[in-house]
Amino acid sequence: MKIFEKKKDLELFLDTLREKGNDIAFVPTMGGLHDGHLSLVDKAKELAQIVVVSIFVNPTQFARGEDFDDYPNTFEADKLLLESKNVDVLFLPSKEEIYPHGTKSDYQVGAIGQILCGAFRPTHFDGVAQVVKRFFEIVEPNFAVFGEKDYQQLQIIKSLVKNLNLSINIQSMPTQREQDGLAMSTRNQYLSDSNREIAPLFYSALKDAKNEILEGKTISDAIKDTKNKLSKSFEVEYLEVLDANNLTQIETKTSEIIIISAIRFGGTRLIDNLIFRRKNV
Repeated sequence: MKIFEKKKDLELFLDTLREKGNDIAFVPTMGGLHDGHLSLVDKAKELAQIVVVSIFVNPTQFARGEDFDDYPNTFEADKLLLESKNVDVLFLPSKEEIYPHGTKSDYQVGAIGQILCGAFRPTHFDGVAQVVKRFFEIVEPNFAVFGEKDYQQLQIIKSLVKNLNLSINIQSMPTQREQDGLAMSTRNQYLSDSNREIAPLFYSALKDAKNEILEGKTISDAIKDTKNKLSKSFEVEYLEVLDANNLTQIETKTSEIIIISAIRFGGTRLIDNLIFRRKNV
């Protein structure tokens, strides 16, 4: 696995690989790697001859008071995991390499970035789009792979590619879960042992909501019941049932549905979602 810290060196290396007819698949991360990230790497290896993974904790997607300074740094372990997956290239840029002209961005995600997580983290998705756009400019991948746990982020990145007319194929992978159902997340490291035991109730409540909807309960009643259930253990930021294709309100003809939620628990913020099809629509 080749490791690059400088944009110029990476670009020259990737150009030589492209000239030999290789496609490039890209997996951006902030480190703290787990099996969820590795599933993205596996998908990338299926898509292209060359896999590039980045580790960069992006300052522009953290608001004041969030965990930028404390975000887990597990580089040595991350490196070993990527080597075990035979990743071709690891890109470890500095802030100056990514933002040589400062962090001001000329791209805004618009309305889709102001709902759900965006309502509680109003600058977050502009920062995500900013760094992803920058990485796309540097790596110029044929494919890029993202996880469905960050579903709103996934839709925003698809929108970015469309809006900028980029010839990048965005692929996604389903949420990877622990044996007890908790969605894998770098931030799970923040949970105390006692909170870790309770955390799977989050996904369990979303599954119950799905079953209630499929059994005929109205969406408004399912949302109300699930919020009440979650509130017994967690602080609920939001819980919505939406059209999975565009994160808009469900209509009579909507068949693909997402239950999407964020909670706070013991000082840790967790997100999760569940996507399913409604029958007879």
